Amino acid sequence: MLETAKLWARGLRRDVHAVWLAARHPGTPWHAKALALAVAAYALSPIDLIPDFIPVLGYLDDLILVPLGILAVRRLIPPAVLAECRAAAEAAGQRPRSLAGAWAVVALWLAAAGVLLSWFWPSAPA
Repeated sequence: MLETAKLWARGLRRDVHAVWLAARHPGTPWHAKALALAVAAYALSPIDLIPDFIPVLGYLDDLILVPLGILAVRRLIPPAVLAECRAAAEAAGQRPRSLAGAWAVVALWLAAAGVLLSWFWPSAPA
């Protein structure tokens, strides 16, 4: 079972890198590029939407959201482009990091904090 999990994780890592490459590939349709860029930026971001220290929910994005995003992108990318990007990802060895994805997650957290702050901050009477 542990060996199966390791194979799954390696395949997921390769597919994240392949999705990143497909987002920049000229043969990928624009709508697939947009989704691929969003999924890859989130998956490669060093910051998670739900921090891992939160019990159960912390690993929800790693175990469910990222694989579902990759599955959706794989369905939109032409098979020849996906095969080419997978081969390039396999040959690369090291996956890229997305600072843009990290900034997007930070911006999302700041926006959520701003909304919560505006809801709970006592407003002055007019």
